[in-house]
Amino acid sequence: MITPAEETVEVAGGQLHVIQGGSGSPLMILHDELGHPGWLPFHDALARNHTLYLPCHPGFGYTDRIDWVMTMRDFAGWYLEALDDLGWGPMPVLGYGLGGWLAAEMAAMCPPQFSKLIVAGAPGIKPPTGEIFDMFMVVAKDYIAKSFYDSANSAPYQAFFGGDVTPEQLEQWEYAREEASRLTWRPYMHYPGLAPLLHRLKRLPTLVIWGREDAIVPLSAGEAYHQAIPGSQWVVIDQCGHHPAIEQAEAFVQHVETFLSAS
Repeated sequence: MITPAEETVEVAGGQLHVIQGGSGSPLMILHDELGHPGWLPFHDALARNHTLYLPCHPGFGYTDRIDWVMTMRDFAGWYLEALDDLGWGPMPVLGYGLGGWLAAEMAAMCPPQFSKLIVAGAPGIKPPTGEIFDMFMVVAKDYIAKSFYDSANSAPYQAFFGGDVTPEQLEQWEYAREEASRLTWRPYMHYPGLAPLLHRLKRLPTLVIWGREDAIVPLSAGEAYHQAIPGSQWVVIDQCGHHPAIEQAEAFVQHVETFLSAS
């Protein structure tokens, strides 16, 4: 596997921990509500053709939170200035889970910041049917297990999450859960204005990709994203829960690469 480089940089009045690896055209990846999961096989696969830029969100276990940031829209505004300071853009962005919501918020605020948008298993829009699972009702490891279609028989789950959890990992998950709660509690895990604002992305090539058996953010939320973004592509991966990039990495990477390579 590729060994990525890491650094912490001063941007937009705060700090951002950045992981970078691979070669080729740039691709920014925004992690989910439990923080950066480490360099996983899907990162390695995408890094064969892309230079990956993986920012670790402030407050999610690597750097301090931004005190004035109280909502996801605040967070998106801060991130846009951080990207300005870094000189990143326009480039494609892939966001999964909470990172997908963040990417969608940033794109709605400033469509020219990105060349393409990929949203995977993201909250942010209230599901027309079903509910977003309350991640704060269970401990982090149980939440991750529920995130998989069949964690007991999932090789990726067993490989990356099935063993004993280190105190350091538990601490990082709790930092991430605390910050996710602060940013998304009311209303829980969605913003009522996001769907109509996404119409601004009518000229931004967008892929919405979901696990059919996502027990965290229902499939109907993915369909709502697809319907809200004119011209977006819609992909559903079978036998897959909230983590298609991990649980069905080969199919996920194939869909992403096909989308990124299209003119």
